Amino acid sequence: MAVFEYKLPDPGEGLTEAEIVSWQVKVGDVIKVNDVVVEIETAKSLVELPSPYAGEVTALLVPEGETVPVGTPIIAISDGTEAPAAPAAPEPATAEPEMDLSNPSAGVENATLVGYGPKSGAARRRARRGPATARTDAGSATQLQVQGSFTLGQADTSEVVEGDEDPVPATAAREPERSPEVRASGAWSVGGVLAKPPVRKRARELGVDLATVTPSGRGGVVTMADLEAAAGGGDVGTAWVGSSTPVEPVATVGSAPAGPSTSSRATLEDRREPIKGVRKMMGQAMVDSAFTVPHVTEWITVDVTRTMKLVDRLREDRSFADVKVSPLLVLARAVCLAARRTPEVNAHWDDAAQEVVFKGSVNLGIAAATPRGLVVPNVKGADGLDLVALGRELNALTATAREGRTQPADMAGGTFTITNVGVFGVDAGTPIINPGESAILCFGAVRKQPWVHKGRIKARDITTLALSFDHRFIDGAKGSQFLADVAAILEDPAVALRF
Repeated sequence: MAVFEYKLPDPGEGLTEAEIVSWQVKVGDVIKVNDVVVEIETAKSLVELPSPYAGEVTALLVPEGETVPVGTPIIAISDGTEAPAAPAAPEPATAEPEMDLSNPSAGVENATLVGYGPKSGAARRRARRGPATARTDAGSATQLQVQGSFTLGQADTSEVVEGDEDPVPATAAREPERSPEVRASGAWSVGGVLAKPPVRKRARELGVDLATVTPSGRGGVVTMADLEAAAGGGDVGTAWVGSSTPVEPVATVGSAPAGPSTSSRATLEDRREPIKGVRKMMGQAMVDSAFTVPHVTEWITVDVTRTMKLVDRLREDRSFADVKVSPLLVLARAVCLAARRTPEVNAHWDDAAQEVVFKGSVNLGIAAATPRGLVVPNVKGADGLDLVALGRELNALTATAREGRTQPADMAGGTFTITNVGVFGVDAGTPIINPGESAILCFGAVRKQPWVHKGRIKARDITTLALSFDHRFIDGAKGSQFLADVAAILEDPAVALRF
């Protein structure tokens, strides 16, 4: 049968490699063109890759968690058709069939190239696993295991079956078939532990051995709740977190204080995480910006009571029925309006050309913290949108960022950034300018505070804004003017009519 190898495509934006985050298919699945087969992480975002081929998945060529360069074969797909066989000289009846390893996509009648599907007419069996001691030696120099689905370069003494994760010797003890309820849950057995792929991935991140977690799911499946309880101390009697020594339970409030003990308390081992993907790019970008752009930060404290009242009214307005209205929406509109009077904040310093490039529109970026690092997607042409349209765009942008699925194109071309630290209860900060831009505005928490209003001390909604800007061409007067304009709009939204 004809087998096609899908190579990691160029994700664009000058990126040359990507990490295989999670496979969406397994060996034996039948897929169509454009079915999503894998989720990858580039230096900018998570991306789902559709298949350019239709057919049966015969091998997953790269394991989850591995970073590979563009052009690397990552999955093999058979279209189920017979490939034309090259003419060969007649062989004696007793001779063993030869295998053309230089052309793995060629059909072979009486031999199986492991990892490219079973031989013609062979019966298929679902993967089963033996005990951990019966696994093939992963350290063998002549054996290559990829996602536990194939071996090459060694006489095949193990049975490799579609959907398996580790080759298992044919003589090894078998585990029972998964029950229907376990099969329906999507859980798979690895090392005798039943769990879904997301639970296994989270366990790796937390450093928890799933074999030590007590399962509560039907059929003995380890659930995410089981894992979190074990990692968080909810099952301290059986959980080992990054250590071969059980974690001792901590005394609760009200219990008798622990006396001196000769036994040493278990110490958790250090945990290391590779710097890659979004986090690696973020770190390099921040270093480049911090040490190449002369930052200046100015602060202003603002009474935003009227803005908060406006937000309440907009939430009741039918026009905003499908829009999540927040103070950030009003601030975003204020930034777009204030940039008209101070276009320098929507420009950037082109060092190579020795020019200041003034942008024709505001591509407004919103910094979003994700589990994989900081991303800054932007709304293209935000200054040309009305409040409703801007709200919809911001909602879609933040929702996609939280899911970790922001595309590289959505993060390119930003001209100004807002970072909202107020959602964490933080008052303000000194943000670093996003590369390619000239200014960034930090939005702090809105709090009820005593404030002098019309000659009297009253409880008002107060926030702090902090603007960092490129002092090579934005002087103090320009930066101060822009910050004062934004503050004036938030203090009294009617001021926006002047712009």
